[in-house]
Amino acid sequence: MSINVKQLAAEKAVEYVQDGMKVGLGTGSTAYWAIRKLGERVSEGLKITAVATSQASEDQARELGIPLVAFGDVDSLDLTIDGADELDGALQLIKGGGGALLREKIVAMGSTRMIVVADESKAVTTLGKFPLPVEIVPFAWEWTVADLAKLGCKPELRRSAGELYKTDNGNYIADCRFEAIDSAADLALALQRIPGVVEHGLFIGIADMAVIGKNDGTIEIIEGESNL
Repeated sequence: MSINVKQLAAEKAVEYVQDGMKVGLGTGSTAYWAIRKLGERVSEGLKITAVATSQASEDQARELGIPLVAFGDVDSLDLTIDGADELDGALQLIKGGGGALLREKIVAMGSTRMIVVADESKAVTTLGKFPLPVEIVPFAWEWTVADLAKLGCKPELRRSAGELYKTDNGNYIADCRFEAIDSAADLALALQRIPGVVEHGLFIGIADMAVIGKNDGTIEIIEGESNL
C-alpha cells in the first residue's frame, strides 16, 4: 500500500493541537488532511475553536463538526496549520497555489505559532521554481502585471475554466515565474512597493516549524531558530 505523505505530515502536525486552543485552518491538499484529523479528534472529545482561511476549508470544518468562530470573536490564535508550495531550510515559504494567500497570511500572522505541513517534494534549497502567486486588484491590472515583470519574472494571470480566476476576496492572482529567488526578503519589499499588489505569497519569518512527510514513511521536522 502506497504512503500518503501529505496525510502523514498533516496528522503529525495535528498532534501539537491541545485542548482549549484557538486554531487556524489552512487551505490546500495537505491542510485538507490536517482538518480531517482535527475533525476526528474533536469527535473524540478535543475542545478547540477554529477559524478558516478559505471557504473550502470552512465548509470542510463545518461538515466535520469543528467549532468555528468569527474573527471578531478572537484577538489571536494559538496555532495555525497550513501547507506550502515550496519551503527552504530557513522556513521561508511560497504559498498561494490554492489562491488563499492573503487570508492565509492574515491568519498565520495572527497566530502564536505556525506549523507548515508538506511532502518532501516541496522542500527546496532555493525558492522560485514554483511560480510565486501575487494577489492583485482587478483595477488597472495591466499596469500591475507590467510592474511585476520589471522585477525579472514572467507574470501570468491565473485562469480557471477559461475565465480569469478570482480569489475569495474578488481579486486576481498573477503567477510570477522567477525560476530562482536569490533574496526572498528583497523581493518581498519590492512587491510591497507596487500599488496594485494586495499581497504576495512569500512567507518570511512567519513559520515556526515544518513537518515534512517523506516517501519512505518517515517524518522530518524543521524548527525555526526561535524554537531551538
